[in-house]
Amino acid sequence: MLFLTKRLRYILRRLFQAIPVLLGIAIVNFLLLQLAPGDAADVLAGESGSATPEYMEMLRRNFGLDKSIPEQLFIYIKNLFSFDLGFSFRHNMDVLDIILDRLGPTLLLMSTTLFLSVGIGILLGLFAAMHVNHWQDSLISILAIISYATPLFWVGLMLMVIFSIHLDWFPATGMEDIIKFYTGWERFLDIAHHLILPSITLSLFYLALYTRLMRASVLEQHGMDYVVTARAKGASENRVTFKHVLRNAILPVITMAGFQVGALLGGSVVVEAVFGWPGLGQLAFQTLFARDINLLLGIFFLSACLVVVINLLVDLIYTFLDPRIELD
Repeated sequence: MLFLTKRLRYILRRLFQAIPVLLGIAIVNFLLLQLAPGDAADVLAGESGSATPEYMEMLRRNFGLDKSIPEQLFIYIKNLFSFDLGFSFRHNMDVLDIILDRLGPTLLLMSTTLFLSVGIGILLGLFAAMHVNHWQDSLISILAIISYATPLFWVGLMLMVIFSIHLDWFPATGMEDIIKFYTGWERFLDIAHHLILPSITLSLFYLALYTRLMRASVLEQHGMDYVVTARAKGASENRVTFKHVLRNAILPVITMAGFQVGALLGGSVVVEAVFGWPGLGQLAFQTLFARDINLLLGIFFLSACLVVVINLLVDLIYTFLDPRIELD
């Protein structure tokens, strides 16, 4: 009971500490977007072909763009505290509703990517470290470097050409076949079928990173005093690796995975654009050109919240992997 109480107290403290961080991120995002030329009224006027000064003034008044930047910032921050992310002129909907509609596909792609890249990266890094300076280690290291250096969009396009166009094994775009009206288990399998190529594309870059990091971490742990002591007691090499080394070597990989969530969201923009995946990345890409500032700010803010939550989960996982770490 005391353990659960300490854990709950730790979570609440971390969430409270995240408030000024998220507030600072929201302010910086708002000010940065104000530096971009044009606004929503300019986009709508451009789409209509022409607009009178009176019409432009009316649009800016309706969108609240006639106010000064400090006034707009104050209104934006005040609305954030009431969980109001504003209204999207492009979609004619509340920003929160639009984001929640796209959040599911992005979380699905991100969680699958993290599972594949971290899980397989740990296994490959461990295998390479157990066969250090042998051909297995060299092969894994070469493949990791190639995977790390290859652009995501090129990998996605090549996978699409080979497995979608030539072999016709996987669908090229989209999240599901909407016209077939699948339900239940059939819909689950259809989404999983569409998910394979985007998740592999996004995983390859991070897989290489975690493989190299895990290999280096295992080799570092093998030189520690506690490993020498375990060997001196007669423990087999496999027992030393899996019982003593693995738990400690995996900690840097988990830490890196938490820090990479933000970069993963950035990478999903490219992958979602290539495969037409209906997530937040593709939405942000489209919103940027539409100058829908409210929606773009909402996506950025929700992404920041997601990064904060993931890093909190990483810290909690740390306490399970390493009992020496205490929650103060």
